[in-house]
Amino acid sequence: MTVQIDTGNTAFMLISASLVMLMTPGLAFFYGGLVGRKNVLTIMIQSFVSMAIVDVIWFVVGFSLCFGGLNNGGVYGSFQYVFLNNISLTTPATGLDPTIPLYSFLVYQMMFAIITPALISGAFTNRVSFKAYIIFLVFWSLFVYFPFVHMVWGGGLLHAWGVEDFAGGIVVHVLAGFAALASVFFVGARIVKDKAPHNVPLVALGTGLLWFGWYGFNAGSALTVNSITVIAFLNTDLAASVAATVWLAMAWIFEKKPKFLGLLTGAVAGLATITPAAGYVTPQSAMIIGMLAGVVCYAAIFVKNHMHWDDALDVWGVHGVGGALGAVSVGIFGAAAVSGSNGLLAGGTHLFEVQLAAVAIGILWAFGFTYLMLWLIDKVTPVRVSSSVEEMGLDAGIHGEVAYEMEEPAIPEPAAAASPRTDSSSP
Repeated sequence: MTVQIDTGNTAFMLISASLVMLMTPGLAFFYGGLVGRKNVLTIMIQSFVSMAIVDVIWFVVGFSLCFGGLNNGGVYGSFQYVFLNNISLTTPATGLDPTIPLYSFLVYQMMFAIITPALISGAFTNRVSFKAYIIFLVFWSLFVYFPFVHMVWGGGLLHAWGVEDFAGGIVVHVLAGFAALASVFFVGARIVKDKAPHNVPLVALGTGLLWFGWYGFNAGSALTVNSITVIAFLNTDLAASVAATVWLAMAWIFEKKPKFLGLLTGAVAGLATITPAAGYVTPQSAMIIGMLAGVVCYAAIFVKNHMHWDDALDVWGVHGVGGALGAVSVGIFGAAAVSGSNGLLAGGTHLFEVQLAAVAIGILWAFGFTYLMLWLIDKVTPVRVSSSVEEMGLDAGIHGEVAYEMEEPAIPEPAAAASPRTDSSSP
């Protein structure tokens, strides 16, 4: 039987993919504004290079390892789609949503694969070599991200257990956040710490692009246009808004100032936390999740600062803790009346149990493999830059470019010569 491709759903998926793609430049602006002037280009290129390299890996083997051999209950998919073999222009996304072409789903998921490892770069900013980062990008995608995509979204092991992750709380945020923490422990603290974000308006621009793109990230994960798409969109906005408000209030109380940066960080924490639950909970629950995100992620950053973990841009506190909180929240607030299964509040215990187990596995896998991989990479090429390069700034020291030309110091005009005395009177 021939499956009729729905042009409306297909168009929606391409728009959603474009929105998710926009999040990677948004992340580059967000991170770029947070670092000092001497390392802006370095942190930005780490996001943009992911767009190039991960695209190639995805084409060669990534999509196949994630979504080949659907529902095999394993850790990896099959090799049926290597180099995009066995996919034609009319191949439907059977087993996912047969009303859209498989190519449209492939492109959409590729955008997730791009941004996930780029998130990690904010933790070790200003001190990791570009060569080591490239190697890290490739192997982390292959051995951390791809297996979890298959296990959760490709019908693998965790899916078989009943784990639910609507748009990537476990697959994206837990993995990236706890990989970031492992990298901080391995690489160590910065020699020269940025005194403050060098450009808060740039952070605001990045936040705006991330928030806008997140509608495609979450609502697009419905893979079609229906009531679940709408609720995921609404829940995304509500959670982000509540979390931003709560974070602003907490900063005002504890830091005595209503900080713009706090509002922006809170919004991103809310977005990360609602991601796994966006299509599984009611709007009322989404607002509670947003409130929890503002409190818990703010507290996580307080703990990080107290422990002197040099997670430069708070990837662990915002994404790792936020993603874990959101995934567990699915097990608490999940409502089968929306979609998925019932959580604890609706009388379901199994979902809560498997969500906890999946989060624990994700934390251990991401942290352990990341630390081991950095140790191995360091045997091949130094992971950390030299102290002289770090002090100079990685933009000039590694890339030979600078974001801002330093102004030439003004050369003072020579003082005018004193006029000779013309009077002959005695002093």
